[in-house]
Amino acid sequence: MRFAATPYVAPIAPSTFARGMAGLVAGAVRVPGLRSLLLLPVVARPGYWLATLGAFLWGCLLLGHWGRRSGLFSFVNLPGWAFGRGGTTIGAIYLTHDNIREGVLEHELVHTQQWKKYGLSFVPLYIAAGSDAHGNRFEVEAGLERGGY
Repeated sequence: MRFAATPYVAPIAPSTFARGMAGLVAGAVRVPGLRSLLLLPVVARPGYWLATLGAFLWGCLLLGHWGRRSGLFSFVNLPGWAFGRGGTTIGAIYLTHDNIREGVLEHELVHTQQWKKYGLSFVPLYIAAGSDAHGNRFEVEAGLERGGY
């Protein structure tokens, strides 16, 4: 059996903003004790709930259809400009138009756990991890294939 060679896909060059965020995060984690402080549940968890509230209000404002699918709270039928790629998880809520395949929901459920662990620190950490999903540790942890990458 012969396998076709996979074509080389060059990684997307990070934007100036992403490079700046990566530098900011790299500098911040060098501050003794700051990383440990930001990851304490008493610090991270309020950020998780604040992000969840923001996503809930966003979904309501855009008249999305609220539901719970495979253990994941979500708003579907949102306009394409209201979220990134095929869907975005913010806090405990997944925002999408119609991307609700079982594998995708499992992938996004991992992102809710990441939000719970990192709180609002998840935003700069995710950006600093890069826009190429294959090199982004959060996307790899959530399962690239399940997420449609």
